[in-house]
Amino acid sequence: MKVMDSENRVWFLLEHEGRLYLNANCNMSAFGYSYMIQLNDQELQNYEGGGREYLNNLAHDIHYSVPIAKDTSSIYRGREVSKQLAGLATGAIKAWRA
Repeated sequence: MKVMDSENRVWFLLEHEGRLYLNANCNMSAFGYSYMIQLNDQELQNYEGGGREYLNNLAHDIHYSVPIAKDTSSIYRGREVSKQLAGLATGAIKAWRA
């Protein structure tokens, strides 16, 4: 896994095995968390057309939809891959920051 791009304190774009992932920095009240999704075909197309601005908007949408809330109606709920890829993502981000 490697960091392809980032927006300070907002998101990281990561690549792993030919797939792109957005790791969004979110919070719910005083609780901060990361929420990482694999970009689907539509999101990839939107990213190709909109670049970083699209990723800013996507991270915003993920954050404000609060996908971890118990009774959320977030369209991103169920797409989180953070647990499966957390170690790889953390390693990639640490290497990128070094």
